[in-house]
Amino acid sequence: FQRCVGMDALNSLHSTTFEIDEKHGTKYHKKLLEFIKMAQHENLVIGGAMTDVKGDRSKGPSEQEDPDLFLRIVERNDKGVYISGAKAHQTGCINSHWMIVMPAIRLTEADKDYAVVGCIPVDAPGITYIYGRQSCDTRGMEPGDMDQGNSQFSGQEAMVIFDRAFIPNELVFMDGEYEFASMLIERFTCYHRRSYVCKTGVGDVLIGAAASIADYNGVPNVSHIKDKLVEMTHLNESIYGTGIASSYQSQKMKSGVWQNDDMLANVCKHNVTRFPYQIGRFAQDIAGGLMVTLPSEAEFRSPETGPLLKKYLKGRKGVDVENKMRVLRLIENMTMGRNAVGYLTESMHG
Repeated sequence: FQRCVGMDALNSLHSTTFEIDEKHGTKYHKKLLEFIKMAQHENLVIGGAMTDVKGDRSKGPSEQEDPDLFLRIVERNDKGVYISGAKAHQTGCINSHWMIVMPAIRLTEADKDYAVVGCIPVDAPGITYIYGRQSCDTRGMEPGDMDQGNSQFSGQEAMVIFDRAFIPNELVFMDGEYEFASMLIERFTCYHRRSYVCKTGVGDVLIGAAASIADYNGVPNVSHIKDKLVEMTHLNESIYGTGIASSYQSQKMKSGVWQNDDMLANVCKHNVTRFPYQIGRFAQDIAGGLMVTLPSEAEFRSPETGPLLKKYLKGRKGVDVENKMRVLRLIENMTMGRNAVGYLTESMHG
C-alpha cells in the first residue's frame, strides 16, 4: 500500500541528482543509488513528503511571516542538516519506513534554505504526526464489521511536523541548489500524475458494486442501468488508457532512468480529477437512497429489529439481505465515507 509516492520520488531524483552533480560537482547521485540499494534489499515502504502547508499562498517561502510554513534547513554542521516545518496530507506516512522530504514550489535564490531533499526514518527524533479525521471514522469503534468500510486496509492521512529533525549528509540529495527545485517537481508530478492510473482499479470495484446492487434489486438488464454501467466503464478506461500511453511514450534521461510523457501524464491527471466523481454519481444513482439511510449493523443483529430489516429489505429472490447491506455500505464508503478521501478528494488534489 502507498508505495507510489516514494517510487515517484526515487525516479525523479535519479535524473535530477545526476544533473545537479553535472553542474555543481556534487555527489548526490551516488548517495541516492546507495540508498536505493538499501531500500530494495530491505523492501522498504517510502513515503514522499512534498506538500508544504504554504501559509499565504501569494508569497514564496522566504517571504512568509513564519519561516516554518515551508520545510527548511535551520542548521548545518559537518555531519548533516536539521530541518523544521510541516508537510500536510501525508497519506500512508504512518505505515511507511522512511520519508523523502522534497520542495513543493519553484524556488529563488532567497529560498536556498528551502531547497532541501533528504531521506529520514519515520520514527526519527523531532517528528510529530497529527492524525487526520475522516467522515464516518467513528464507525470503527462500533461492534461488527459491516459498517466499518475497509477495516483492514483503508488509508490514513496525517500532518507531519518537523522540529529540528536531523538528516545525515549521506541521505541529503539537495542542499541549496534552488534552481533544480522546479525540475524535480515537474518530473515528480509527471510520474505521480501518471500513477493515478491506480484509481481505475478502485473504479473497477465501484463499477462492480453498482452492477451487484442492480442485480440484487432485480434490474440488471434495464436499459438505463446498462447505459450507466457502460458509461462508468468508458470513463474508467479513459483514465487507464492515458496513464498507460504516458508510460509507453517514455524517454530515456541522461541518468539512464526513463521519464514518462508529460502531456499524457497531465491528461491522465485531468481525467482523474473529473471521472471518479462522475462514476461515483452513477453508482449512487444505481444504489438508491438506502445507501445513506440504511440502519446500522447493530439493528440488523438485534433480535427485535433484525427480523424486520430482513423482511423489508429483501431484493430479488435468492439474495441474502446482509449481502445487499454490505454492497450498499461499500458504495457509501467509496463515494462519501472514509474511502472517498482516497477515491474522490485525493483524485482532485493528490
